[in-house]
Amino acid sequence: MATQSLIDITSLSPKFQDLYAKAKDFVENDCIPAEKVFELQMGQNENRWKIIPPVLEELKAKARSLGLWNLFLGQDYEEGAGLTNLEYALIAEITGRSPKIAPEAMNCSAPDTGNMEVFAKYGTPAQKEKWLRPLLDGKIRSAFAMTEPRVASSDATNVETSIRREGNEYVINGLKWWISGAGDPRCAVYLVLGKTDPDNKNKHRQQSIVIVPADTPGVTVVRPMKVFGYDDAPEGHCEIIFKDVRVPVENIILGEGRGFEVIQGRLGPGRIHHCMRCIGMAERGLDLMLARVTDPARRTFGKSLAEHGTVVTDIATSRIEIDQVRFLVLSAARKIDLVKAKGAMKEIGMAKIAAPSMLLRVLDRSIQAHGAMGVSQDTPLAHFHASARTLMFADGPTPVHEAQVGRIELRRAAEVAAKIKEQKEKANSLAAKL
Repeated sequence: MATQSLIDITSLSPKFQDLYAKAKDFVENDCIPAEKVFELQMGQNENRWKIIPPVLEELKAKARSLGLWNLFLGQDYEEGAGLTNLEYALIAEITGRSPKIAPEAMNCSAPDTGNMEVFAKYGTPAQKEKWLRPLLDGKIRSAFAMTEPRVASSDATNVETSIRREGNEYVINGLKWWISGAGDPRCAVYLVLGKTDPDNKNKHRQQSIVIVPADTPGVTVVRPMKVFGYDDAPEGHCEIIFKDVRVPVENIILGEGRGFEVIQGRLGPGRIHHCMRCIGMAERGLDLMLARVTDPARRTFGKSLAEHGTVVTDIATSRIEIDQVRFLVLSAARKIDLVKAKGAMKEIGMAKIAAPSMLLRVLDRSIQAHGAMGVSQDTPLAHFHASARTLMFADGPTPVHEAQVGRIELRRAAEVAAKIKEQKEKANSLAAKL
């Protein structure tokens, strides 16, 4: 693992330093070695969606005993661990080295983190007691149902799912897909985004979010979707039909027409979590590459792989790109700490643009160094690569973030143009005196 050179760890809180050291040891010496056991304990065929590998519960118990639990909930929440976004970002990077196991073992995995943040930030006392408490305890899991197959869901105002009030109930009808976590037998609750006021002239006030228990009549999980052939069982990413699903009006989050507000509040810090896990995955990909190219048994044309100039260049490029993106992400995390997520949209956007594309490039170089093994099940690289590609549209596609960053940067245009004009006038005035 590369040293953390951008941030002086010793300058951060003693509590963080203790948790950081424990997290590094836990991920490197418990989670990564458990990955093979996890796969061997997975169910076969349909049982892939019914069996949770026992090693995961063992790791959860150990993580909790070490205090490595719910670290994602920051200083704004009484239920949280009290870390800053910057501090948690550094720990999220470590968990990214074992992305299938470490985040869940520490109860810090998506989509539960975002959903728990919604309940903690916007939930009523009753909603928190019923759903947040068991989520914080790691007893249940959850899903966030927003994306739809019939519209361009990158613009959340397009969702067609209907949430219609009838008396003291909401009736929900719609089709969702790519609902992460919905295949898990422990998934007990969905947060569903739909339209309660489709005719509202303000398109950002049309949507609401309602709580739907997973066992509610009318909810049908149709199928798990596959990411380049990976089904990501047992959590999965599922297609779900909501047909005449009825829930009490008390299940609304924050209030009617507040759905867009809630999802924006949910996504800011979560995007940073994804980005830091990307860096952890990239670091592990580079580590695997270093081990591969220095293996004495791997020689081509009379030289070890590490003696070829192109390989050395690839290693250097990967190191540079990882550290560049780490700087962007830590800068965004610090900005959130200073001005909250709404004031850090440019920094969050830049990090979300840069992290997945960097990860893909680093993984591609590592895969190339591994040859055919790199695209096989014998290393985590192929699965990492598939996951990385989805992050270019999960939690907001790259072009949307690029447009947002560009628009924010354009706000400086008038000031910049005036400054350039002033400089030209001064230059002409000075030249006229010659």
